[in-house]
Amino acid sequence: MTIFKSTRRSFFHAAALLVSPFVAGSSQAFAEDPHPPLMAYVGTFSSPLKDTLPTQVDLPPGNGRGIHLFAVNRKTGELEPGGIVEMGTSPSCLVVNSAGTHIYSANETDRIGADKEGTVSAFSINPKTGGLELLNTVRSGGAGPTYVSIHPSGKFLLVANYFGGSVSVIPILPDGRLAEPSDVKNDAGPIGPTKAVNAPPGSFAFSGHDRTHAHMIQSDPSGRFVLHVDLGTDQILIWKFDAEKGKLSPAETPSVSLPPGDGPRHFHFHPNGKWFYSIQEEGSTLVLFDYDAEKGSLSARQTISTLPEGFKGSNFCSEILVSADGKFVYAGNRLHDSIGVFSVGENGTLTHVADEWTRGNYPRSFNFDPTGEFLYCCNQRADNVAIFKVNKTTGELVFTGNYAAVGNPSIIVFHELAGAR
Repeated sequence: MTIFKSTRRSFFHAAALLVSPFVAGSSQAFAEDPHPPLMAYVGTFSSPLKDTLPTQVDLPPGNGRGIHLFAVNRKTGELEPGGIVEMGTSPSCLVVNSAGTHIYSANETDRIGADKEGTVSAFSINPKTGGLELLNTVRSGGAGPTYVSIHPSGKFLLVANYFGGSVSVIPILPDGRLAEPSDVKNDAGPIGPTKAVNAPPGSFAFSGHDRTHAHMIQSDPSGRFVLHVDLGTDQILIWKFDAEKGKLSPAETPSVSLPPGDGPRHFHFHPNGKWFYSIQEEGSTLVLFDYDAEKGSLSARQTISTLPEGFKGSNFCSEILVSADGKFVYAGNRLHDSIGVFSVGENGTLTHVADEWTRGNYPRSFNFDPTGEFLYCCNQRADNVAIFKVNKTTGELVFTGNYAAVGNPSIIVFHELAGAR
C-alpha cells in the first residue's frame, strides 16, 4: 500500500533553491545574521492520496499536503516556503531529536490495511538544506496516533494513540529508523461525563468522553518516569520507565484524576522541574501540580480558567506552553480563538495577564522559535500559521502582520541548519 507520494526529486530541488541564499550569502537579511539558518516544519491534516485508505482527521479534513517546510527569517519571523513532503496520512505531530539529525511524525490515520492502527514515520534531515528523506514507517500501537515525543535517552519514541486509547514505546535504532513497539499500554477506567465540571456557562464542548483517548505522552526531565493524559477518563497516568527494555510499569501513584468531564489534553513542565501545568480541553482550565521527581507523583495546587472573566459559551482548549525562562504560561482556546497569557508567581501559581486573538480560527497548537522572540500559531481551520512577537517582559503577544498559508496546520517545530554555512 502506498502511503507517501513520491515527490522527493522536486522537493529537494525546492529545498536547495530555498537554502542556497544562506550558503551563498546572496540574501542580505540572512547573510547578516550570525546564527545558522533556521528551518520550520509544519505538520498538517491531509487528505489520503490516490490508492490509500481513508484517514481519520479532525474537521475540516484534508487541506494540508503533508509536512510543509519553510525557511525562517530570524529578524522578522516570516516563513518562506521551501517544499513539501507529500503525505496522505495526516502527520499531525512532529518532533526533532536533540542532535537535529532526524524528525519523527505521528500519522493520525484511523487504520492501515485491515487493522485499526495508525503509523509513525522516521525521516533524516539533510544538514545543509533541511530536506527530509523518509527512512521507514511502522505501526503506532493503536489507531489515530496524535502525539509523539522522544525520551531523554534519545533511544525511544513515545506515542499517544488518541482513537486507539493506548500509548506505546517505539525503539529508535542507531541509524534513526524505528523498530516495532517494545511496549503498548491500553488505557482503561470509567469514562467521564460529557458535561465538564468546570465548563464555561452555556458550554456545549462535549468532546472525547465516548471512550478512552490518550492525547499526550512525555517523559519527565529525568527520564525515570513517563506521564500521559487520557481525555476520556479525565486522568493523568504516571509510569516508571525501564530505559534498557523500553517498558512501562505503573508508578507508586499510577494516576491522578481531574474533575469529571474536564478532559486533560496537554501538559508542560516548568523549567525547574518542580511545577507541572495541565490544560483541560472541555473544562477550559489550567491546573498547577507540584511534581515529586523522586516518586513521580503529582499534587494539584491551583485551578484557573483559560478564558477571560465573564466568557459564556463553548470553548475547546488546545496547547499549553511554558516560556523558556519560566516566567509565563500560554494557553490555547479554540472557538474563543485566543491565546491566554499567564504570569508565573514565585510559588508557581498563575495570574491572568492578557488574551491575544490568534488571527484565525481553531488554534490547534503553537510554538516558540529557538530564541523565544516569536510565537507561531497553527490556526487549523483558517489554513494559516500566524506569527507574533513576544514581549519577554510582560509576556504579551503582538501580531507581526505576517502569516504563512498552510492547509489545516497542526504543529510547527524548528531546526537550525548548523551544517549549512
